[in-house]
Amino acid sequence: MILRRTVFIILLSIFLMVGGFMLYQNAFPRPAPPSFETFTEFEEVHDKSIYGYHPDSVYVDSFTMEWNQTLGDILYPYGVSHQQIAILAERAKDVFSVRSLRVGKRAGLIRDNHNGEVIALVYEPSAYRYVKYNLRDSIYAEMINRDYETCIEEARGVITSSLWAAMDQEGFKHALIVEMEHALAWSVDFHHILRGDIFKLIFEREYIDGEPVGIGKLAGAYYKNNENEYYSIYFENPKYSGYYDEEGRPMKKAFLKAPVQYSQVRISSRYNLRRFHPVLKRTRAHYGTDYAAPCGTPIIAVADGVVLKAGYTSGNGNYVKVRHDDVYQTQYLHMTRFASHVKPGVHVKQGQVIGYVGKTGLATGCHVCFRFWKHGRQVDHLREKLPPPDPMPDEFFPVFYETRDSIKARLDAIPDPVML
Repeated sequence: MILRRTVFIILLSIFLMVGGFMLYQNAFPRPAPPSFETFTEFEEVHDKSIYGYHPDSVYVDSFTMEWNQTLGDILYPYGVSHQQIAILAERAKDVFSVRSLRVGKRAGLIRDNHNGEVIALVYEPSAYRYVKYNLRDSIYAEMINRDYETCIEEARGVITSSLWAAMDQEGFKHALIVEMEHALAWSVDFHHILRGDIFKLIFEREYIDGEPVGIGKLAGAYYKNNENEYYSIYFENPKYSGYYDEEGRPMKKAFLKAPVQYSQVRISSRYNLRRFHPVLKRTRAHYGTDYAAPCGTPIIAVADGVVLKAGYTSGNGNYVKVRHDDVYQTQYLHMTRFASHVKPGVHVKQGQVIGYVGKTGLATGCHVCFRFWKHGRQVDHLREKLPPPDPMPDEFFPVFYETRDSIKARLDAIPDPVML
């Protein structure tokens, strides 16, 4: 009888202990591991490694960073302690701060194939590199640059409505479209391109593990508009590295033709001394050129200069005025906001972002009104004959001609595209 009572008391004690522990677990549950999609693509890489690990020893839980996701949200559910996470965050500061993790970027947990232990967290700021936050043995962070291959490729297209539409239809990356604009923007007026115009390109495409990851240098570009043909050849010399025409003259001029990229805008109103103002509802001279673009589109300085003003008026809205030399000044109106560095006295470079398209002041829609001043008087910049760039030093012409002939021959060998 005594034995039975003793056994009963022991069993009851065990039940109460287990029940109490379960109640504690339910009251303070450990967060469940995030839902990850197993990433298997790395099994196909050339060196058969996964972020430098042998594929037989690890596997990767791949995921995309979510909004407000922290290091603790990722690692704690897998048994990594708060102390380890704090140490990792501190030691990663000088490599790649964990505060710089961004939503939408690719990441992955590397875990041991045998026991599931987290070995490292990897995060990819870009396709060309990744950060490894190591958690095995010692805690540290390192940035690793990926090896990539560069291939020379060709492209061609025909204009049906716009350059952007033609290149986008062919599946060309945004970076290639922008680079083509840079190569030809000083000789081709992309606001007046015609249906049936053709273009050809020779460019570098970069690959990692057989997958395209980016566009490199645009070696050459060709554009035919009506009967006019334009070539742009990339060439490097100590004086200037960039695009040259067939005669070795820099394609880059002292001034860009527009304060926004051509692929993103259209001219909605020109310089007109007798324009009917859409807000004031009366005839009023328009001393600028309006470029309609989505609000937030970057506005760039058309030439090197110094910011004279960055402020607000009821008519101009947020605007910036830049002095380029003793002759020329430019003005950019109706911005939604300025670039963070822009203020009076700051030097800006050609192509540098100085603000963003908006509709502040007397504006009915998102656009930038671009104004061009010459000797203190506003003029139509599209009709101005602007100063030419400095020519290439004579000693580089022989090498340039060899490069030009090679690129030009390859461009000419690309068959002309046909409009369907």
